[in-house]
Amino acid sequence: MTAIFRLDGTTAVTSPNAAGPWDPNMQHGGAPTALIVKIAETTPALVPMRIARITVDLMRPVPVAPLTVATDIVRDGKKLQLLAIRLLAGGLEVVRASVLRLRREAVALPDAAAAPPIDLPPPDQGTAPGLPAGCPFNAGLESRFVKGTFRQPGPAAVWHKVNWDIIEGEPILPVMRAAIAGDYCNGTSAWLDFRLWTFINADLQLSFARDPVGEWILLDAETYPGPDGGGVAFARLGDSLGWFGRAAQSVIFEKRKTPLA
Repeated sequence: MTAIFRLDGTTAVTSPNAAGPWDPNMQHGGAPTALIVKIAETTPALVPMRIARITVDLMRPVPVAPLTVATDIVRDGKKLQLLAIRLLAGGLEVVRASVLRLRREAVALPDAAAAPPIDLPPPDQGTAPGLPAGCPFNAGLESRFVKGTFRQPGPAAVWHKVNWDIIEGEPILPVMRAAIAGDYCNGTSAWLDFRLWTFINADLQLSFARDPVGEWILLDAETYPGPDGGGVAFARLGDSLGWFGRAAQSVIFEKRKTPLA
């Protein structure tokens, strides 16, 4: 499969496969978020670090076009590193991200501090969701619902496996898989009919207690709509070892001018 991005210095050349469900010229939010994760993971640090928190503000629609990556180390210490990463299209800032990395050091904790195990079926017991057509990025995603469905309004849980090469010539990291899965909160737990409404997220925040593992990431999502056209979508994130993180999005609800067939 064609990679989503090809890195050429500080430029990320974007494949048409990055397009999301809202507009063929607009990237799926998971694509630039995964790119930001890759940039953060390859930024030098004083000691071994892992990503603990990512906040992504989608300032404008991210075009399916070359993106310039600008990275600043805001704080560089031996316990934490704070990065500011921006993506620009044609000189215009389209994504602004803050990435917090924490020192990676083994600590022996009491058994009582262990995260609870996954309480939902594994992916091989799930059902394929039948995601809407017209979203190229979805073509590289394998999904299995284990609670609810895409067409059924309300909370739902789904295992995601990304089959895309995100960065040309480089393997996809589990933390990149988790970042992409997290961006599916609003679609997984949608309260409104996709054919009649859009529910675009304006941001994405991810918090990880540890590094994710494996290819399959579990997203157990809910949406709370508000009375003024906005709401919040959020989820637990899990893998084969158990729950490891959380995802949250601020969502904007708008009725489509022309309903989809």
